Amino acid sequence: MPRPPRPFPHRPRPFRSPRSPLRRVRPPRTRRGRRRAVQALMLVCVLALLPMTWLWVTTDGRVRTAADAPRTEVAVVFGAGLWDGEPSPYLAHRLDAAATLYRAGRIEVVLVTGDNSREDYDEPDAMRAYLVAHGVPDRRIVSDYAGFDTWDSCVRARRIFGVREAVLISQGFHIRRALALCRAAGVASYGIGVDAKHDVTWYYGGTREILAAGKAALDALFRPDPRFLGPREHGVDRARAARR
Repeated sequence: MPRPPRPFPHRPRPFRSPRSPLRRVRPPRTRRGRRRAVQALMLVCVLALLPMTWLWVTTDGRVRTAADAPRTEVAVVFGAGLWDGEPSPYLAHRLDAAATLYRAGRIEVVLVTGDNSREDYDEPDAMRAYLVAHGVPDRRIVSDYAGFDTWDSCVRARRIFGVREAVLISQGFHIRRALALCRAAGVASYGIGVDAKHDVTWYYGGTREILAAGKAALDALFRPDPRFLGPREHGVDRARAARR
């Protein structure tokens, strides 16, 4: 009678998970290898900072304050979010600067550009209501409802609203990107970087700008069409013609 097979005729092999490519990467052991790794890391850091350097170089001398802003017919205020349907504190600071410039006779028209991609979120109308409440006549305000990002706002300001020269109003961490993109879009501009409390939002915005600078460089290089273009609008022309 044949003997039944043993339950484990051989010693079971331990389970080994498939090696991932990351497990094969080992730190360099030689001095030469470590030097090359450091050089590669430095190269990556330099390439990552090149877009931000480009922003600072191309906008040098074009960032002002509300006190020394030269007279310009049109101001462009970029959206910065709503809180319960009202401008966020950061956006309110931008709008306050625009209202101050208008009352001082430095600007004639305010183009508010922001996101209205859904019915329950309307940045331009909230911005308009805030400006009217702070002394800017409604007839002097023009709304761009498709300013989904900075590049779209700049392109639409030039191609849809016919703006050739403007003062741009935003926080300091964003204003240089706005200046560079509007220049690439054909809008001659200078910028006002309004003061902001250095809170979590400020630090987040500054960090985000390092990443956004790369996209800005690509937008300026390839100049894509905005998400929504549409027909030419004459709101800025009519606001210019309106009396104070």
